[in-house]
Amino acid sequence: MADPSIPVRTCVGCRRRAPVTELLRVVVRDGGLTPDPRRRLPGRGASLHPTPECLQAAVRRRALPRALRSSTQLETGALEAHVLGRVADPDLAGPAGGEHSTSETQSDRHPAGPPSRAGRPRMSNP
Repeated sequence: MADPSIPVRTCVGCRRRAPVTELLRVVVRDGGLTPDPRRRLPGRGASLHPTPECLQAAVRRRALPRALRSSTQLETGALEAHVLGRVADPDLAGPAGGEHSTSETQSDRHPAGPPSRAGRPRMSNP
């Protein structure tokens, strides 16, 4: 059973739904596509599996500009470098054949959403 506390998004490349912990958020900054692995940059974001196959599918289908509601051509260099850099490292590469990893043992997973407020003192109104 899926954990209901982790949001689910759709990859713009393969159109499969996955928890945000498995997807890379992408935003537009200075006319280019910028990876946002910490999910903290401002603005509208699109979700993408961090694999070359999903990136190529998203570029081929022009899904990123559409998802980000951009009417101009977007530079993909920083995003390609991020995705290809991940795959070049054998510790971060997913399973062979382009399948998406569902393993929770990878250390590059980013947290889903903002940090929890557990352990913080509660503010009381005087």
